[in-house]
Amino acid sequence: MLKTRVITAIVLLAVLVPITLFAPVGAFGALIGFVVVFAAWEWARLLKVGGAGPVAYAVFTALVLILSTFLGVAPKGLFQMAAIFWVLVGPFALLRKPVLATGLWQVFLLFAGIVVFVACWHALVAARTVGVAFVLSLLLVVWLADIGAYFAGKALGRHKLAPSISPGKTWEGAIGGWVAVIVIGSIAAASQVFAPTLFTAYVEHRGWLKALVALTVLVAFSVIGDLFESLMKRQASVKDSSGLLPGHGGVMDRIDALLPVLPIALLLLG
Repeated sequence: MLKTRVITAIVLLAVLVPITLFAPVGAFGALIGFVVVFAAWEWARLLKVGGAGPVAYAVFTALVLILSTFLGVAPKGLFQMAAIFWVLVGPFALLRKPVLATGLWQVFLLFAGIVVFVACWHALVAARTVGVAFVLSLLLVVWLADIGAYFAGKALGRHKLAPSISPGKTWEGAIGGWVAVIVIGSIAAASQVFAPTLFTAYVEHRGWLKALVALTVLVAFSVIGDLFESLMKRQASVKDSSGLLPGHGGVMDRIDALLPVLPIALLLLG
C-alpha cells in the first residue's frame, strides 16, 4: 500500500507541479477542469446515482463549466452561491445527518454540486491569475490545517470531533491545524515572503485582526468540507470516493476540504 501511495504521489506531482509553476493559466485551468470533472463523477456516485448517471453528470458539469467561461459568468456570484451552500447546508447536514442520497436531498445536492465544482474551478483559476505564490498559499491553508490536525491529533487527541461521521478526528487535532495555519500565515504575512499571497492580501485588505479571523474561518470550513464528504461516504458505505488514485482513494478524498475554502477565501478578500 505504501509503495502504491508513493508511486501515485510521484506521478501526480510530476504532472501538477510543472503545470502549476510554469504553464500558462489556460493550461492550468484545463488541468483543474479535468480534476473537477472527475470529482463531479465521484459526487454523483456517492449520491448513489445509478448506471451511466455519474458519467452523464460529470459531462454536464464540464459543459456548465465551459459555458460559464465563454459566457463570462461573474465568478463572484458563483463564489457567493457556493459559500451559501457551505455556510447553511454543510453544518445542517453534519448536525442533522439527513439521508443525502434519496429524494429531494439527492436532487438538491446534484444541482448544488455543479455550483460547488464550477465555483472551485473559477476560484483556482482566479488565484492562479494573480500568481503562482498566491494559488499555492491558498492551497497551503488546507494543507497546513490537515498536517497540523494529523500531528496534534496523534499526540494530543482525546475529544472526538464528530464520532458518528469520522471517528479519527478530534477537537485537539482541529485546534492544532488552526494553530499551524495562524503561525505560518502570520510569518508569511509579516515577512512578505513570495508576496502577493493570500496571507499578505488579507493583511493588506483587512488588517491583522480581520486577517486572522479570516484564516480561522477558512480552517473551520476546511473541517466542514472534510466532514461533509465523510458523511457522504459513510452513508454510501464506502471507504474512498473512488479508486481513481491508487493508494490515495479518489479525487474527492484529496479536494474535499478545498471545495468550501476556495470560494470563501476569495470572498473574504472583499
